[in-house]
Formats: sequence, structure tokens, C-alpha cells
Amino acid sequence: MNLFKLYISKKCYICPMFSIKKYHLATVVFMGLIFLFYKCSNKKDKATQKPPHSTQVAHEPNAYRNLGPDATMVGMGVCASCHTDIHDTFVHTGMGKSFEVASDKKTAAHFDQHSTIYDKKSNFYYNAKLTNKQLYITEFRLEGKDTIHKRIEKADYIIGSGQHTNSHLFSVNGYLYQMPMTFYTQTGKWDLPPGFENGNNSRFSRTIETECMTCHNAYPQIVEGSTNKYTKIENGIDCERCHGAGSIHVAEKLKGIIVDTSKYIDYTIVNPKKLTIDKQISLCQRCHLQGNAVLKEGKTFFDFKPSMDLSEVVSIFMPRYDGNKDEFIMASHADRMLQSNCYIKTQKMTCITCHNPHKSVKITRKDHFNNVCQTCHTPQKEGQTIAQNQTQCTLPEGKRIKQNQNDCVKCHMPKSGTTDIPHVSVTDHRIHIPIAKNTQNRLKTFVGLASINEKNPDNLTKARAYLQYYERFENKNSHLDSAAFYLAKCTNTKATFEAKIHLQFLKASTQNIISLAQTNTAATDDAWTLYRIGDAYQTNNNNVEAKKYFEKCVKLMPYNLEFQNKYGATLMNLEEIEAAKKVFEFIVKENPKSVAALSNLGYLYLRYENNDTKANELYNKALALDPDYEMGLMNKAGLLLYQNKTNEAKKLLQTILKKYPNNPQAKIIIKELALNP
Repeated sequence: MNLFKLYISKKCYICPMFSIKKYHLATVVFMGLIFLFYKCSNKKDKATQKPPHSTQVAHEPNAYRNLGPDATMVGMGVCASCHTDIHDTFVHTGMGKSFEVASDKKTAAHFDQHSTIYDKKSNFYYNAKLTNKQLYITEFRLEGKDTIHKRIEKADYIIGSGQHTNSHLFSVNGYLYQMPMTFYTQTGKWDLPPGFENGNNSRFSRTIETECMTCHNAYPQIVEGSTNKYTKIENGIDCERCHGAGSIHVAEKLKGIIVDTSKYIDYTIVNPKKLTIDKQISLCQRCHLQGNAVLKEGKTFFDFKPSMDLSEVVSIFMPRYDGNKDEFIMASHADRMLQSNCYIKTQKMTCITCHNPHKSVKITRKDHFNNVCQTCHTPQKEGQTIAQNQTQCTLPEGKRIKQNQNDCVKCHMPKSGTTDIPHVSVTDHRIHIPIAKNTQNRLKTFVGLASINEKNPDNLTKARAYLQYYERFENKNSHLDSAAFYLAKCTNTKATFEAKIHLQFLKASTQNIISLAQTNTAATDDAWTLYRIGDAYQTNNNNVEAKKYFEKCVKLMPYNLEFQNKYGATLMNLEEIEAAKKVFEFIVKENPKSVAALSNLGYLYLRYENNDTKANELYNKALALDPDYEMGLMNKAGLLLYQNKTNEAKKLLQTILKKYPNNPQAKIIIKELALNP
């Protein structure tokens, strides 16, 4: 049977963002009423006195009234009824276009002879095609000229504005996954998505979880107890991601309470311009600081709201190196800006110093950015010495014009590729004086992980950062040693216990996990910790104890189907066949494309019900989805032997050993068949 092993997803990559909803007629009528009411109210009550719930104190902490649970989202359509001009430009920005239902209108891709790619490592071809305005991705494998495998999936969503990429997602009964093709718009080519290269092709199984969705879109509605099942997904980053929930703001405008924002701050809605410098940067960092995000205890990625300090919710770590400073990842704009002398020396610079988030950079005049630079840096004229003005550009005017068309950004914020996304070229937001490439030190030495948005994270947060970095990005034992170093400094709390279990799980030290579980006095309610303890017991053939932990685990997260599959396998080990069957049937009902559950259910039908017909049907479904699924192939070989189809079984076992040369069961069976033909 398949003893399910839960693999942690590697880093998630998908890029900038979104698009706008289509509104129901009733909503449009309602918006019109709001607009009329607002216009009438505005004429009637131009604030001449200090309005209620407003203040001239620009940075009163936690004063915004839309941070609490009483404030709810109203949707971009309601905002647009009064702020039409802003809405009409915002929908064309990278944020406004970054996520939408897949269609011929949304895609930026080309569909021609180049829309087929080949992954040599996995021996799969992929083809993208538009059919009846729908986008489909086909995975296939050839043997000579014969197609021996084909899987076709319809793309349900496109993520990415098209300025750099379009990546593709599909949904199975609300469970959201990434597809194995991305279109790179700057080079006009299809290729594997970032992170799928070099033998890491996860095909159609990479889950799209809330960390991804809460940056790349307006907030979705996720099913409680799942990691990637959604009941509602919006189209595009909306107004309320940066301004906060709008219900209180709208309610007051409907009552005629209008704040003169030239004199006062309207605390019913967040205006990022009125925030402190640090909180402005926090707001942008929430999505423009991709990295190793360590949530604070009890927090989720839904908990950050505009005007909060990001460190209240999450600490975001990046690796630091001695050596070349020119390398950076795609979504590192905030991190790179904070390394600029323009920020370090002034402590006044933020993202909106240069960018208007309501307008696309594509329609922003180039001289706008130069003009911003020249508010601090006067261009040096011919014959003028640096001593006259220390803020002048050191490059003579003639050279500036000749080399860079007198473009500050082109010289001091050069475009380059990124370390995590292939085929893209983006502006480096570390403003610096360029150094000749032949003088740069290209050797890098890892120094450690640094939190970008939190000055002094505690030892537990640092430990968890190293655990996650090992798990998601770079599995070097030195990162686990660093995690152990910081954990040794932590007091014995529930959270510390959970991190210690995580450390031993990554070390595959099952006996240490069991010892920790037996000596711990504080019960954990963390599903992942319960899963890891259950896995340790099952690995040590103690299925009775494993069952106890898996039962608690799936009770907390019933829609984590990997957890359910592990629980079902444990029940089958304990010969609790009816209970196991219900678990596997639940998984297949939730996700009919769950390869592991299909294979396990087939095994159950064959071994415990002698139903080889049903087993064969389920095995074939599993292998049609994943022709390389090792346990599915082994189960199918077992079925062929059960049916006395020895030659077919031999052939399949030989195929398995070509793909998995270290499979011990296949080796043993082949040897036995040779001795007893």
C-alpha cells in the first residue's frame, strides 16, 4: 500500500497582479444611489468645523476605525461610484490586472508553434492552447512517435498582470493548484514556471495557499480547515487592500458626514499618504517584500490591515551574503529600497515618493521619476565642481546625455534579471552608484538570515525562520544547526515545543520526536505538529499511537487531504477497513484527481474485497493522472500478479526500476520471478 509521505511545497513563485469584477445590475444601481446621495450631501455639508471622528493630529496611533471586526469589505464597485477617476486608472496598473478568470481577453500569451515546451528532466511535453476562448494546458509523453500519456486541464485563473508573466491556476472542487506552464511576456516565450525547473516539476500538484493568494489578489474566502480550498475568489487587487475595509466610510458618507481632508484626516478609511513613513513602508512591504515569511503566533496572512506595523503579524527574512550586492529576487522592491542611501540618509523616502499606485508605470512620464530624483540631486552642469553642491550627480552632463539620455533611473536603478524568476528584467530598487562589473566581487558567502521588517525578532522567530528556509528554499544542514542554536535559547512553551518537533521532523529523527512527545506536558493544538508526531509513530510501526495523533490532526484540518490520506493509511494498517475506506472515499469526493487516494482505495478493494475490477479501474485513473506515481505503479504490478499476468507484471516492474532503480520491493519481486518463472 502507499504509505503517504507529505512533501512540503518548495517556494511559491508567481508574479505581480490583478483585474476588476463585473458587477451585477442591482449593484450598479445601488452604486448610483450612493453617488447621488454623496453629491447631495457634499453640497449640503462642506465641513467647516472639525467633523466627528477626525483629527488634525496626522499620526495618531491605532486611530483608524476600519481596523476592527465591525468594518467589512464593500468591494471595488462601491468605491468606484465616488472615486471613478481613480478606479478607471487603477484597473490598468499591475495590481489592478494581476489576477482574473482565465480567458482569451485576459491572457498576454502567444499561441503558435512555440507554445509547446519540453521538460527533459521529467520527460513531459506541455502545450498551451486556446479553444472556444478557454485556455487549456496539455501534458503528454512520447515513445517514439506514439503518445503514451496525455492529460488535459483547463486553466481557471491567470495570475500575473502580463507586464512580466502570466502563470496559470486550475481548481478542482475549490482546491486551487498551479499549472506547469508560464508565459514570459518580455521574451515572448513559454517555459516551466519558476521553481518547476531542474527536476523540480511538481506538475499539477503545487497548492496555492493563503500566503500566495493574500498578496496576489483581493482576499479570498477559504474553507476553514483547509490550506487551498476556496469558496470565493475575487478578480484583482482591490481598493480595500491598501485602504482597509470600507463599510464604515460608506455608511458615514450616506449619512452626510463629510470630512474636509485638506484640513483633517478621515479616520473611517486609511489614506496611506497620511501614515507615518514606517507604516507606509509596512503597507507596501506586505506584498512587495517576498521572502521567508514567519507568522507571529496565532496570526494568519489575513490579519495585516493598512496602518498596522507589518511586524505585528509577520517577520520576513531574507538571506544576507558577503559579496555581490547586485543580485535580487523579483518581489524585493521594499528590501532593495531600504538598502539605498536615499532612504538611509533621509529616512523620509517611501514607495509613494516615486510611485502613484493608482496609475500604471506604463503611462507615467519618464521625466516624472527624474524630477523626483532632482528634488534632492541637482544635475551637475559642465564646468561645475562637486564641492559647490554635494548632492550633484558626479557624471558630467555630456556623458549623462551620451550614456543614459540623462536618465537618473537608467543609471542608478539599472534593470537586470532576478535570481528567482527566469526570462524577466526588472528595475533594481536599490538606488546606488554603479560600479564597473569587472571590479565587483562575484563570490558570495552566506552570512545569515535577516528580518527586513523587524529590528529585533525573538529567538523563536529566528529559529522558525531557519526551519522554513531549510524546508522551502535551501536544505543545508547548517540551517538546521542555526535553528537548534536559537531554540536552545528559548523558554519551554507550546510554541517552542512545536518548533522542536519541526526541527526533528526535518532531520528525520523519529525517535527524538517520540521522546519529545512523551515528555511534553503542554498539549499542542497545531495540526502540523500533530501530523509530524503521528508520522514518527507510524514510521516506527506504532500505528495505535499514530492513529491518536492523526485523528486530532484531521479534526483540526479536515480539508487538508494529505493529512486525511495519511490517516486513512494508518487505519488500513490497523485493519480498520471500513473506516479507512470512508476516509479515502471522502478524499476522492473532495478531489477526484487525488492520485494517492485513488491508488490507496484501489489497494483496499483488491486486498480486502478481492475486487480486482474496481482496483484496476482506480489504479488506471491514478496512473492516467500521474504515470510516474511509484506506489501506484507498484500496486498495478501487484494486481497483474494477482491476475496471473506474470509477463505484464515483469515488464511493468522493469519499467519501475528504470525510473526508480533503488525500489527494494521491485528488486525483490523481479528476483523471485526469475527464480520461480
